[in-house]
Order: sequence, then structure tokens, then C-alpha cells
Amino acid sequence: MTDEQFIATAGGGILYDASRLSKPGAELFSRSQWAARGALEEIAGGRSSIALLNVAVWPGLQDGSSSSPGVEGARWVLRHYRRGGFVAKLSQDSYLWTGAGRTRSFAEWRLLAELRRRGLPVPAPIAAHYVRGLLTYRADLITELLPGARTLADLITGRDLPEAGWSAVGRTIAAFHREGVHHADLNANNILLGANGADVYLLDFDRGRIEARGAWEQVVIARLRRSLEKIKGQRADVRFGEREWNWLQVGLAS
Repeated sequence: MTDEQFIATAGGGILYDASRLSKPGAELFSRSQWAARGALEEIAGGRSSIALLNVAVWPGLQDGSSSSPGVEGARWVLRHYRRGGFVAKLSQDSYLWTGAGRTRSFAEWRLLAELRRRGLPVPAPIAAHYVRGLLTYRADLITELLPGARTLADLITGRDLPEAGWSAVGRTIAAFHREGVHHADLNANNILLGANGADVYLLDFDRGRIEARGAWEQVVIARLRRSLEKIKGQRADVRFGEREWNWLQVGLAS
């Protein structure tokens, strides 16, 4: 169970899981601090907002159980919230301040905690951060890396994903929809499959929410279909077509 705690920082605040961390500071979200410890690995994608962190070297971790993220080899994902599209030309990473609870990072952290409480397969939220300006704020989120998992986009590039894998993706999306979980940007890069090909996880719940079931579910599915078609047009040898989509639909209906 996530132990939610808040701590104020200079010009901002941190929401964190006290079972994972002990009174973190703003330096936890500093890439330069992680790089100085030789524990930062930048990765492409998401408008260069993502970095992998080797958490074994970080002080202040809670390590009272075998599931602690402080064990050797464990990693976290640090994401800095950045804008896309036309708005990014005006401000790459600033958002209008409307209160701490409505910051992108705090809202996503709390949604992930709730989804895990409901038994849904999402990464564990570690810590969320915001720093205020006069009327705006910037934000970061740290989640646990799912070891051995790969994106659906990568798994269908140059190889076939079996029917069982596509059906598992459909069943997983259906499980989220039964709980009224509206993913704002479900695409082939936000779906992970575990090394066994059966475990499926959803990522990136920025602007996600829980609401009454309705027509939005088909909008989410249509967005996923468009992302698969887009990847097929961008990459060579992507194994996706009507057969695979029908397999996913079977999982959705089960």
C-alpha cells in the first residue's frame, strides 16, 4: 500500500511514498545530481523528458523489505513534464498554476496510487514534484521501472506478437475500462508487455482520470488504432493488420 506523504520545498513541494523514501528533497529530481553519482541514463522519446535512474546509489531510501526499490540493480523512471504541439513554442514545460493538487505530477501520482490499490497493472508511483513561478509551475514524476518489459510498438517491429499477446492487451484495456479509467493518450508506446508475453501494463496517465463509463472508451480504442497505423507507416516491417486488431478486439470483449 502506498504511504502518501507531502513535504514542502523552496518554491514548491514533493508528494512521495514514505515506504520508499525518507524525506526527499528537490535534488531527487535533478538530473545533474544523478549524473554526478554515475546513475543517470538518458533515453530518447517523450520530447526528451525521460531518464532512467539507478537507485541503489541514492541516500534516503527505505529498504526494510525485499521489494524495496533500493535493492541492487533496481531502477526508476524520471519524467519531466513537457508540452507538445503548438503550445510548446510558447512554453516548453510551464503550466498554469491552479493549486498543488491540480498539478500534473501530483494528479498522476495519486491516480497511479489509486490504480494500484484497485489491482490494476501500472508502475508504482515513487515521488512527484512541482516548482512554482509567479503564475505557472514546472513538474516532475518518478515511477518504478518495470524490469524486462517492452513496448507494444517495439514488440511488433520485425517480429510477430502471438494471438495470446494481442488478446492480453485487449483484456488489460478492458479491465481498466471496467474501473472507469480514462487514459488520455493510449498508444502503442504506452503499453508494455512483460518478458513472459502475458503480463500487460499501461503507462503515462498524465491527464488521466476515473469517470463513469461511456462513449469515451471507443475514443480511447480508436486512438490506439491510429497509433498502431502510424507506427506501421513510420517503421519498416511492423507486424500489424486486421488479424492482429481482431485478436485485440476479442480480448476487449472477454
